Amino acid sequence: MPVWLIYALVSTVFAGLTAVLAKVGIQKLSSDLGLAIRTIAVLGFVLLNLFLWGGNKELPQITPRSLIFLILSGLTTAVSWICYYRAMQLGTVSWVAVIDKGSIVITILLSVWLLKEPLTPRLALGAGLIVAGLLVLVWK
Repeated sequence: MPVWLIYALVSTVFAGLTAVLAKVGIQKLSSDLGLAIRTIAVLGFVLLNLFLWGGNKELPQITPRSLIFLILSGLTTAVSWICYYRAMQLGTVSWVAVIDKGSIVITILLSVWLLKEPLTPRLALGAGLIVAGLLVLVWK
């Protein structure tokens, strides 16, 4: 099994845990305070990871282009997380998480359009099934 696939599978498990843990954590707090606490925890853990694995040695290699795109990615993450936490506080976590995973389809479309990655029949079918699944799960 390729190493990237192992990381992706572990990511999936922890992403699933994240939603449930967050929903419990914000039951008596505002979603904004809960998100701020989560973000501080993320920052601390990510910095620890950076220094433990020696990634900090690459700091001189950061280009202005990389910095701009990483900052933009951080801003889009922040908007996503703010909306996600507010939706979770107001709605059912399983529905919110499912709708949030619709981002997979957006990622596929953007990667094909902007990054010129190939859209294989298998990838298109998978994206279509995700959309179909989302519609089944949220249709009233």
